Amino acid sequence: MKGSADQREVSATEENKETSRSVWAAHVLTLYPDMFPGPLGQSLAGRGLEKGAWDLQVTNIRDHSVGKHNTVDDSPFGGGAGMVMRPDVLGNAIDAAKAASGGDKRLMYFSPRGRVMDQALMRELSAGSGVILVCGRFEGIDQRVLEARDVEEVSLGDFILSGGEIAALAMLDAVVRLLPGVTGNQASLSEESFETGLLEYPHYTRPAVWEDRDVPEVLLSGHHEKIKEWRQRQSEELTKQRRADLWDRWSDENLK
Repeated sequence: MKGSADQREVSATEENKETSRSVWAAHVLTLYPDMFPGPLGQSLAGRGLEKGAWDLQVTNIRDHSVGKHNTVDDSPFGGGAGMVMRPDVLGNAIDAAKAASGGDKRLMYFSPRGRVMDQALMRELSAGSGVILVCGRFEGIDQRVLEARDVEEVSLGDFILSGGEIAALAMLDAVVRLLPGVTGNQASLSEESFETGLLEYPHYTRPAVWEDRDVPEVLLSGHHEKIKEWRQRQSEELTKQRRADLWDRWSDENLK
């Protein structure tokens, strides 16, 4: 009997290890570790983090600094304003993060030159094992790091931030909410803006009349097929009016 109990204990331990390995995880490299988890510690993402639906590690890049002054940046070769984050510092930080997090995670750096983040990318990332995110500061990071470590560049949009931390928070919020065990009603995710290539239809709730404004009658009808058709038409019209780029793409794929 003792042997059976020992065997069960070993099996349980192995099962726990497997569960731990399967948790989606993010490892953030930043000069401002106190910015994390920040808003990710609240609401759905925070509850998911508490119960182990996802994991977050944060490394202070300055832990890999050089010299007695803990240097992480230097003047750009060729002259110019600002400072550039050193390749030796970031290279060591990335290597340590890979060793700690596993080599199967996508390595990404936030840059105006990168692919603009969209829902398709968030879906891609949520289906993987996790990410290592490099948050730059100053004028950016040495190009050699991007090439030597095969770093993907991604962008939050066509504007400039002080650093990559806010972009990292935005990405993680968008990805984490897609993970099992984080959002209560997973079915609701499938109807959100961008999931179908269209903007989402308008929403209404009680009271049925507010400031002389009525809820569309079809939503009170109880006729599910008509409601579905109304919502689809609304999504199409809103997208056509407000996001011509999305409409052109969607119509090319769906109205041929």
